[in-house]
Amino acid sequence: MTLSIRHEVLQLRLAQPFRISRADHGTGESATTVIVELRDSRFPDVVGLGEGWPARFFGETPETMVAVMPLLLEAAGAPEPTAEGLRGASERVERAIRWNGAAKCALDSALHDLVGKVAGQPVHRLLGLPAEGPPTDFSIGLDEPAVVAERARRAADFPALKIMVGGPADLPTLEAVRAVYGGALRVDANTGWTPSVARELLPRLVELGVELIAQPFPVARRDWLADLQVASPLPIVADESCVEAADLEGLVGSVAGVNVKLAKCGGPGPAARMLRRARELGFRTFLGCMEETSLGVAAAAAVASLAEWTDLDGPLLLAADPFEGLELGSDHRWRLTDRPGLGVQRRA
Repeated sequence: MTLSIRHEVLQLRLAQPFRISRADHGTGESATTVIVELRDSRFPDVVGLGEGWPARFFGETPETMVAVMPLLLEAAGAPEPTAEGLRGASERVERAIRWNGAAKCALDSALHDLVGKVAGQPVHRLLGLPAEGPPTDFSIGLDEPAVVAERARRAADFPALKIMVGGPADLPTLEAVRAVYGGALRVDANTGWTPSVARELLPRLVELGVELIAQPFPVARRDWLADLQVASPLPIVADESCVEAADLEGLVGSVAGVNVKLAKCGGPGPAARMLRRARELGFRTFLGCMEETSLGVAAAAAVASLAEWTDLDGPLLLAADPFEGLELGSDHRWRLTDRPGLGVQRRA
């Protein structure tokens, strides 16, 4: 075995509270992420960096990530430092075990970074993709309507805002945001609505110019999703109901779009394959993230050209980003360069 890996758990403070309709870690004040360093004994001077954000909602913690990593390393083998060798290793990791998306994401991202560095190629080029993707939106968590509106006002230069809903004041919140912000609004209920709530809100959401509705209902209620999509002129986007590529076929006819996240599906390789398959099936494609550093978002930005919408604001939500090298342009698109691998490094 030529591959070895070490991990580090980071507790990152958020720049402002970020709460959603269901709890995860950090109670909206901080986020936990796992950084890995991957080495290949054939290339002793090269280190591949990767990140995986463990969501307890999907059954992952830093401890489960560490526990499954030996199995994933064994599956990866010792890939040749080429696009073909990388793709084979990525597919083997993806097939090694179901779920465990954050663990797979950390390793798959590190594999892409390592191979890119050895081959002297940026990851997007190894994947056969252009550098430019859609502009990112900016996410604002649940809070009092006036607080959310003030945060929206401060983020008014973004072309779209994603507003977390699923609380007791959804409509006043969105009305307050619309009063100070004229761009596209995307709402994400994070499984927090019922059909009656969604039906009641829908006409006003249309009037307010909402662009899409993400995951309004619990994961298993594809019937509710389908019924709402039939009634809705707005696209319904599956997020928690769409974890990996195997979920796509079952959502055909239920929703207009799917939200692909590297920490759910397993890294840039699986994300590229999932986005391509989603497009083949006729879905509108959304590429999202967790509250990740710019290391994790650099891996997502490498496949962003395959998405119609992106929500890649993770490092913008942090009080301090421990990585550097990924830059956001004035048009709110992440700037990918010719630097090999993911193009980011740990801050000194």
